[in-house]
Amino acid sequence: MKLAIASGKGGTGKTTIATNLALTLDDKGMEVQLLDCDVEEPNCHIFLKPKIESTAPVTVLIPKVIEEKCTGCGVCAEVCEYSAIAVIKGKVLIFPELCHGCGACKLFCPENAFIEVPREVGIIEEGKASGISFTHGFLNIGELMSPAVIDEVKKAAGDKEIVILDSPPGTSCPVIAAVKDADFVLLVTEPTPFGLNDLELAVGMARELKLPFAVAINRSDVGNEDVKEYCRREKIEIVLEIPNDRRIAEAYSRGEMVIHALPEYQKTFETCWEKIIDLHQNMMQAEQQEKTATES
Repeated sequence: MKLAIASGKGGTGKTTIATNLALTLDDKGMEVQLLDCDVEEPNCHIFLKPKIESTAPVTVLIPKVIEEKCTGCGVCAEVCEYSAIAVIKGKVLIFPELCHGCGACKLFCPENAFIEVPREVGIIEEGKASGISFTHGFLNIGELMSPAVIDEVKKAAGDKEIVILDSPPGTSCPVIAAVKDADFVLLVTEPTPFGLNDLELAVGMARELKLPFAVAINRSDVGNEDVKEYCRREKIEIVLEIPNDRRIAEAYSRGEMVIHALPEYQKTFETCWEKIIDLHQNMMQAEQQEKTATES
């Protein structure tokens, strides 16, 4: 099972849920791998405190001009969707920070005047936290290519029974890179107007990607009932509710795991996992039945 933890906005408790769920399942004897895909601001390591065993750079391919072949025709600048190339007085200027490595300039150059060279955009680190296999990535400051680092983090996924991905917040390209091949997505929100607005965006993303999903509500006893009413109206299952418990905030501020500081919450995360498994199985069965009916 590959479970992505996502949210339409930051600060909803996504990392708290990802790390405590991973540790809960590890304590139950399951093989767990946690991938922190929030490469612009990874923080799972603050709580899990893994022992890092290896570090590797992440590179992307960017174009380099073979000047003796270049005629300054400007085709490369015309096909670049990211304004990473400009041609001034017949000379090609490349702006590496804007380049997305799509290869269009090399493909369309009539003189075959481009080669591709690697450029480092970040690093990934791998290690262990208790019995949990752990990987996270760090995007270099000022870089735009977070999906490239996310992809490298995800390549570290092994054959563990459970892989949990802590995704970046929002619904943009980095989030899609993180969740696109997940078996199930847990959307974390909070019962506020902002929480509801961003949950609606996240639900739209999951549905567009045709991913099974459910909702977790953090600080569930503050705000209003609009989030729960939305989930009822849209027939979305709520598999986890965490109250606005000051003790959780205090443990979080100390960098402690909730289930260690407050052991009674371990059962809460166990129940959440059981609901996710049941819901996923039911969804897969319903999908198979619908497929069979359509084929017949």
